[in-house]
Amino acid sequence: MSAPDTNVEKQKEKHKTALMGIRGVMVFAAVLLLGLVLWLSYQGQEPRDVETKIDGRTGEEVSVE
Repeated sequence: MSAPDTNVEKQKEKHKTALMGIRGVMVFAAVLLLGLVLWLSYQGQEPRDVETKIDGRTGEEVSVE
């Protein structure tokens, strides 16, 4: 149960630095997440060696000529 005479504006001023720190961390995490998504989409699912394919029946590498 909260106190009956809570002044939200006064509490906001009291905790200004902590709230700014929390916002800063949230922005930093969002930037890191965006960077990860962009990096993963850039890497994609492209084959690393286009000269080699995998045979679906045996799982062995087959060289492409």
